[in-house]
Amino acid sequence: MARSLVDTLTTHATHQPDRTAYRYLVTGDLDGEIQEITYARLADRVRAVAGRLQEGGLTGSRALLLHPPGLEFISAYLGCLAAGVVAVPGIPPQGHSWNSRALTRTKRLIADADARAILGSREVVASLGALADQLPELDDVARVVTEDIPDEAAAHWRRPDLTDDSVAFLQYTSGSTSAPRGVVVTHGNLMDNERIITTSMGHTPQVIEEYGHELLVSWLPVYHDMGLIGPVLNTVYLGTTATLFSPLHFLQRPARWLEAISRYRPHTSGAPNFGYELALKHATPELLDGLDLSSWRVAFNGAEPVRPATLRRFAETFAPAGFRRASFYPCYGLAEATVMVTGGTVAEAPVLLHRENRDGNPAPDADAPDADAAAVGCGRPGEGMTVVIADPDRKEERPDGETGEIWVQGASVAHGYWRNTLATRETFRATLPGREGRFLRTGDLGFLRDGELFVTGRLKDLLVVDGRNHYPQDLELSAELCHPALRPGCTAAFSVDSGAEGEQPVLVAELTPDAAGETEQVADLVRAAIGTAHGLTVHDVVLVHPGTIPKTSSGKIQRRATRAAYLDGTLAPVDAPVAR
Repeated sequence: MARSLVDTLTTHATHQPDRTAYRYLVTGDLDGEIQEITYARLADRVRAVAGRLQEGGLTGSRALLLHPPGLEFISAYLGCLAAGVVAVPGIPPQGHSWNSRALTRTKRLIADADARAILGSREVVASLGALADQLPELDDVARVVTEDIPDEAAAHWRRPDLTDDSVAFLQYTSGSTSAPRGVVVTHGNLMDNERIITTSMGHTPQVIEEYGHELLVSWLPVYHDMGLIGPVLNTVYLGTTATLFSPLHFLQRPARWLEAISRYRPHTSGAPNFGYELALKHATPELLDGLDLSSWRVAFNGAEPVRPATLRRFAETFAPAGFRRASFYPCYGLAEATVMVTGGTVAEAPVLLHRENRDGNPAPDADAPDADAAAVGCGRPGEGMTVVIADPDRKEERPDGETGEIWVQGASVAHGYWRNTLATRETFRATLPGREGRFLRTGDLGFLRDGELFVTGRLKDLLVVDGRNHYPQDLELSAELCHPALRPGCTAAFSVDSGAEGEQPVLVAELTPDAAGETEQVADLVRAAIGTAHGLTVHDVVLVHPGTIPKTSSGKIQRRATRAAYLDGTLAPVDAPVAR
């Protein structure tokens, strides 16, 4: 029985050496350069990287990975696992240049992980050499250009003695509500979560055979858990083929994602909600005429709130290209549980609840006109996972339909935060009366209804106005639906102390450039929408340029950072009206 992904790679390289493991679209275009690597070649490169790391005495230490998108990252990551080195995926510089945010995060990762090596491409490693003054931490860190490691280094590789409790990698959280922390993910955690992904998404041997092993297409960043553990690692876990390309190429031309699905006809592909919105925005008649999405059975949607309106519009728009509404697969997960916790049912449409039935009563008609205001179910726990809803203060389990903090238990739950005993105790060691074992406190709010999980927001992001709780996602959605000039997934709602009136809501929203002259009208519409839907008077509406609102590396809105920028006066309004 395979104990690690190193074992599964060895098995696939032995039994299907010539099968393509990964296909990389270098430019993102189907008619551009395409790189492929077989399982035999992948195993050779992984052993070469591992042999080089072991020869350098790095077994047991941490290595920061700073590769641009491409196949080299995969060889380096798996090479770390094969060497018994703890991989630390990092965000590579954009275009081989470093901005202040990238430098700050890299400095923090080197220090916090106590990294002894940095693995990267020639350009990235060369650029590090020019940063000696800004990164004095590099003095004691080996820098390894992985593509320069010769195949002969594989002769130095020795299979490590890996157990379920051996640390595989540190997944640094994206920091949507706090400073990033290194989640300690073991080989046992990885293997269990790959099993859950495989089972939940229907990646059965029969499906793999039916699809000719063409299982996945992905543009998701591989340094983030959703893009790494799903598309990349589930591929080597199963011995299938994945088609990958850069997230930058997707953002430049979102149609590339759908074109790749149409060409390679995978079973599974997905994105956070904003990815579907971008695809919709660029859905021209010419694009639709050339697409065939009929093979797409699992269109997963996670990592940020799943918008019912997005699901409806995407299904309607791409139905002529063969897309099925039942292919939508809302899911929920987090780095602290390796990644996947719950997921929908393959070939069944998502479960929707009406806004007025947020207490847990199911919508009588998911196709009703107000379905856009519904909550979307994120599926059921994976096999072996336990999900409960707890009162975050009393630490007591809440009954079906009642909102509380989402707590998770299972073999996929990580061992804790790297060298942070206090945070580990607070987050990973929760207990519940009447329940055995310890639970992971996710910090997310939600409720269960007949086993289905509905995620309603973040515990620390709640707005409490006049004694009533309001979820920021609800206010953000109401604002975004009121005018087409407001960019989907680019709105932040939070509260501020307005003095005698107490806590009052503020909306910061990104405005499309062509609507810069309509700021007062748009702001008035936002106020009206929030007042009508939620009975709230908005303290302030700030309309800002695209790309202004702080987001995490995985694209989540950083509400607390936006609030801090608002209070500091460092936001850049687009001729915003004066606060009322």
